[in-house]
Amino acid sequence: MKIKRLLSAVLITALVLTTMTLVSCSSKKDKYTVGVIQLITHDALDAATEGFIKALEDKLGKDNVEIDVQNAAGSPDTCATIAKSFVTKKVDLIMANATSALQAAYNATATIPILGTSVTEYGVALGIENFSGTVGENVSGTSDLADLAKQAQMIIDLVPNAQKVGMLYCSAEANSDYQVKKVSEYLKKKGLTCVNYEFSDSNDVTSVTQKAASECDAIYIPTDNTAASCAETIYGAMGENKKPIIAGESGICAGCGIATLSISYYDLGYKTGEMAASILKKEAEIEKMPIAYAPQETKKYNKAICNDLGIDTKALEDAGYTALD
Repeated sequence: MKIKRLLSAVLITALVLTTMTLVSCSSKKDKYTVGVIQLITHDALDAATEGFIKALEDKLGKDNVEIDVQNAAGSPDTCATIAKSFVTKKVDLIMANATSALQAAYNATATIPILGTSVTEYGVALGIENFSGTVGENVSGTSDLADLAKQAQMIIDLVPNAQKVGMLYCSAEANSDYQVKKVSEYLKKKGLTCVNYEFSDSNDVTSVTQKAASECDAIYIPTDNTAASCAETIYGAMGENKKPIIAGESGICAGCGIATLSISYYDLGYKTGEMAASILKKEAEIEKMPIAYAPQETKKYNKAICNDLGIDTKALEDAGYTALD
């Protein structure tokens, strides 16, 4: 990825040098054009985009910003096509909603500011070793990572008799692999056995889920875009072997989980929009912007699925959980 990015940077720099006009670096524009790449239609990603747009309109004025939202329908290749179109259009900033969208934008331009959101771990997503929390270059954004140790402990607390926990996730999503490793490390230290159940895409979700449900006492699903788009399919695929699922985010939990450590994706998107406004108004330098996180985490439970599995929701509420909206 680094080599591709360096080559891209050289080509883009050459193009800029042959076409640019002399403009003061400190000048501000009256109207801005922002391109949004959203990986897929999903409640969490939709909320992040909605929050982003609201923040931009609040901070810049609705008439002062043109926002072009493009949905890639789950395809990384389409993300790349959209990113290239935004570079051709010479947008002032790109917002990349989800990891594949961020990677596509990162490979498409080394000059246009890029803000990610709904991205779990930027070091993993961009191949940065010993990530310090600030990407540098022309990239920053917000992370949807909730505390992984707390998520792992939820499995122990809510399924106390569990001995074997299945890690169900999409092998194509690097951030999912990162979360699974961290949660597995925590659970193994507590004496539990963890087994990975990987699906490559939505086509094999059902068969992999059936295997996990038949072999495990509980299942963990990280923040995973493919799993999110198949959450109801996952719950149905377990059939008579339904097992309690702890989910990495509320959208997955709503479809198949009993509980999650939830963040507000709308608030996360709004924070990203505030960062974008500061960059566009030249009040902040993106190269120095650290990755931001959700302001708070909330323990949520899925009342319908808890009832289906015979889990005492009163006990959950006593433990500080609140029902999903």
